[in-house]
Amino acid sequence: MSIAQISVFSESKPGHLSRVLAHFEEAGVSVRGYSLGDTGEYGIVRFIVDKPETALDALKQAGFACTMSQVICLRLADVPGELARVVGILADCGINIIYSYSMISTYIVISVSDLQAAEELLASKPVDLVAPDELASLR
Repeated sequence: MSIAQISVFSESKPGHLSRVLAHFEEAGVSVRGYSLGDTGEYGIVRFIVDKPETALDALKQAGFACTMSQVICLRLADVPGELARVVGILADCGINIIYSYSMISTYIVISVSDLQAAEELLASKPVDLVAPDELASLR
């Protein structure tokens, strides 16, 4: 099962991230995880939030360049080699990880080249996929 991720095209200037987060706060959206990637003058900020549709609407109304996409969120056991095991499962089946970032503790978000195949594959393995309705209870 996949979850929604909000990506925001961001100028690499002080205050831009703060303005995005202010719109989330105003809309009653809680951030569960995020990643900020810098490519010089611009970057992409990726967010996992509790209310993705509300977040996207708030940002679009404010004029931000943003999109919503689907990613996989995994809960990893806190043991040595667990991330390597899961990455190996995907690699062995030829599924490329496009990017990855961690969330709360051992919650890991990954974007893959074949979402459906990765979801089906991981669901058949001892991997705990996180459902969208579980995001609100993550701490």
